[in-house]
Amino acid sequence: MMDVLGMEFMRNALLAGLLASLACGVIGSLVVVNRQVFMAGGVAHTAYGGVGLAFYLGLPVLPCAVGFTVVAALIMAMASFGRAERSDSVVGILWAAGMAMGIILMDLTPGYNVDLMSYLFGSILAVPKSDILFMLVLDAFILSVVLFWYKDFLSLSFDMEFARSTGVPVRLLYALMQVLTAVTVIMVIQVAGLILVIALLTIPPMLAELFTKSLLKMMALATLASLVFCLAGLALSYHFDITSGASIIAMATAGYVVAWGLRRLWRRA
Repeated sequence: MMDVLGMEFMRNALLAGLLASLACGVIGSLVVVNRQVFMAGGVAHTAYGGVGLAFYLGLPVLPCAVGFTVVAALIMAMASFGRAERSDSVVGILWAAGMAMGIILMDLTPGYNVDLMSYLFGSILAVPKSDILFMLVLDAFILSVVLFWYKDFLSLSFDMEFARSTGVPVRLLYALMQVLTAVTVIMVIQVAGLILVIALLTIPPMLAELFTKSLLKMMALATLASLVFCLAGLALSYHFDITSGASIIAMATAGYVVAWGLRRLWRRA
């Protein structure tokens, strides 16, 4: 174990898993409780446009992708708020447009950069220290916003009309939730990749929801579950030399199935 921790890339991978798990546990719980999984999927795939833009302009990928994805998330929020019947169409259009933009910009980028695959399928073993620091800043931002607005987010999550009647800025919080989702998506790209990001964002909170109805406890349990899945998937990837993102999601899926089965058995007993 000490030999593994002696390698810098493994220490970076463990830190990346911890930081991503914290974001997934907190924001993923809000996404699941508010039934925003499809919206989160749209944000995640639109982020590909930000990755393509960064490669095309030669800019740092994560900061550029954050800016692009936050703008896309705000557009989705403004276009879909209060229009449930049209939200799927708006998200679908931006989903496709973001992916198409990313592909076109990558085609126009001179040469071929092999790092692109790590953003599609995740490469937690290749996370540099600079990205760890950027993820730490994003985590601090996410936790600060959620703690400050926690009671309002709680009210919004369980009864939007009641929240509006008590003076909660529902539209602002809805847009803010999409921004936080965009930031979390960019963090998790390093761990699971754009293709699998939505799974790590939703499976741990769904598992936590099986055992608690408290939003705060759900966030804590989802964070712990996400961290366990990241560590287990990382170990699986390291020992069998397989894709880290897919390994993490495979462990998360297996963990959810086991937890669901145990809960069913406990309820019958």
